[in-house]
Amino acid sequence: MPEPITGDMTINRVIELYPQTIGVFNRFNVDSCCGGSETLERAAARDGADLERLLEALRERATPVRGTGR
Repeated sequence: MPEPITGDMTINRVIELYPQTIGVFNRFNVDSCCGGSETLERAAARDGADLERLLEALRERATPVRGTGR
């Protein structure tokens, strides 16, 4: 079963598990390159992103669409 995305996960862990989420970090202007060792909670606060909206978008992107193989 896939690991759920939570605010205490690091950006690097999210990208490791769900590489398709990189675009979400870009959309929310969250530094996923140099700031990858930060937790989502800390990165959102640092970069001025709404944590709940970020988590929602990451979870949506990490969930494969049934029947498409994505």
